[in-house]
This record gives sequence, C-alpha cells and structure tokens, in this order.
Amino acid sequence: MSFLFESLSLKYNQTELHVLDQTLLPHEEKWISIQTPDEAIICIQNLQVRGAPFISLVAAISFSQWVLENSPNEEQMLQCLQNLYESRPTAVNLENIIKRFKNFIQNKLTSSDFFDRAHQMVLEDKALCEKMSHHGAEVLSTYYNILTHCNTGQLATAGIGTALGAINIRQQNSPDIHVWVDETRPLLQGGRLTTWELGKLHIPYTLICDNMAASLMYQSKVDHIIIGADRVLPSGAITNKIGSYGLAVLAKHHNIPFTVVAPSTTCDKNLTEISDIPIEQRPPHEVRGFAIGKDSKISWAPVDSHTHNPSFDTVPPELISYWVTEHGRFSNQDISESTGSKYQLWNSQFS
Repeated sequence: MSFLFESLSLKYNQTELHVLDQTLLPHEEKWISIQTPDEAIICIQNLQVRGAPFISLVAAISFSQWVLENSPNEEQMLQCLQNLYESRPTAVNLENIIKRFKNFIQNKLTSSDFFDRAHQMVLEDKALCEKMSHHGAEVLSTYYNILTHCNTGQLATAGIGTALGAINIRQQNSPDIHVWVDETRPLLQGGRLTTWELGKLHIPYTLICDNMAASLMYQSKVDHIIIGADRVLPSGAITNKIGSYGLAVLAKHHNIPFTVVAPSTTCDKNLTEISDIPIEQRPPHEVRGFAIGKDSKISWAPVDSHTHNPSFDTVPPELISYWVTEHGRFSNQDISESTGSKYQLWNSQFS
C-alpha cells in the first residue's frame, strides 16, 4: 500500500486515511481506518485522535477525501464542517482550518483542489513543528530537569511536535536532560503517550502524578516547565490541558521559567477575552473511574457521584515566561509593549 504521507500516528493517500489509536497506547499499537468525516468525529471525541494540530489535520484529510469521493453540494459541505467543528471546540486549530475550507467553498475550488489543500496543511504543520522545536530548544539550552504536561509530540502533530519537539531537539543538541512527565487528565496523556514517545526517543524521564509537581519544585528538582497550547490569544493568554494553570502558578511561586510552545495555527484571531474561550466538559465516568480499551475498566467512586470534568484550563499571560512559535521566542515584554519588531511579529500571527 502506497501512502502520500506517513508519520508516527498518521498515514493517508487520496482514498485512505489511517490513524494510530491513541487510547490503546502504550501497550497496543493499532491503526484505525477512517472512511468518513463521521468516523473522524467519533475518533476525535473518543480521544483516539487528539492534540490540537493533529485533530485539525485529520478533520481536513477526512473532509477532503469525502468531498473528492462524493462531490457534495455547498450546503452539505458546510454542515459537515460544522459537525467537525463541534467535535472539539476548544482547540482553535480545528476552527481555523474549517474557516479555510469555508473560503475554499466560496471560491468554488474543485474536489481535487480540496484534497491538495488539505495535504499542504499537513506538510505545513510538519514544517512549523521543525521551526518552533528548534526555537524552543534554544530556550531550554541551559536547563536540565524539565517538566512537561500532557502530550505535545509526534502523536499531537504531523511533525516532531511542539513542546516535546523542543525537548527532542534539546536532547539531540546536548544529551544531558531529564524530563519529569505529569500523568495528565483526562486520559493520562502524559503517563501513556509522552512516556511512550520519550522511550522511543531514548530521552531519560520520570513519570509523576499531577499533584507531585509542587513538591518537586519545592525541592528544586525542576529547572524549567514547557507545555503546548490549544489556543493562544493576542494578549498571550492560553488554553491548554487541565492542570496547566496550576503548574503556571507553582512556577511563578518557585521562580521557575514557564514556556508555551505552539504554532501560529493555534493563534486565535477572533477572541480577545480569556473568559470567552470555550472549555470542553468531559463525561463524568472519567472522574469516577478510568477505562482504556474495551476490556479494562476501573471504578473508584459511587456511580452517582456528581463530577466536574473540564478538559482544559486557561493560563493568563502574567504567569508565562516565554511563548515560542515558528517565528521565534517572545517574552512578556515583547508582546505587551506597543512598539518594536518583536511586538509587530507577535501581532502578525493574529492578523
């Protein structure tokens, strides 16, 4: 079988799309065939497909294949795009790509053009990952004990990753680092996925429960915290996996640099207020217990327990030390002052 593109978790051509089922990792590497946008939505909602950039790319490929095969009318295409958007509203990459496809519809692109554009989006993400990872590695160049949250590597993108990509390049440049890995809710993305990727990369790591990070910082065992983002506002405020805000507060208290790595495709060009960012609520059973795969379920709470299960939280800019995109590193001063080339470059990502 010949594919147009292949990565750690994605492979496709004009008629076939396969993704690695991330809910079965690290113990089983199983590829899923996605044949329709509806099947892509199911995979996204089940977190078989996850990571802000990766979600948008799988949606783009599945949609473009569907258009190529079925030649739907404009109304059908717009409804399909709306359904894809509703599958994961917090991650702005998906929203941004859907807007691009709506423009394609307005401009009367051909069915084959849709697929070509989707393929270019995948290649674009791969190139952005490479650039921002090198910039992020420069930020980490003098730090050795690095803490990260959730999964931001090759499973979350079409390329080397965002924050985990920066760790990867940092290790290649000087193999003397150690990574603290938060387990991460809601489905232990750090414990299952980041550890799996770090193992493949032969990068030393130690897995911790999320609530152990504070004591490590108190003991001066963390030099730098680096995470990804699902949405970045012009103010520098971000949305990321639940637990990110707590890490940022702890980092501020312990005087530890806190860096966010995300491509410009994660920049939100429309929202300005942090309170306007949509936060996805996950099902109650993820708090009452845990399940991986079809046959492995653990329950530790009464089945009727009331739960609160947001998948994301927000971090205000005053708690962030650096933002890294494919355009370079930005400090709080860079994005808050009204003049200067860095300020202009930062804002160009939101135009």
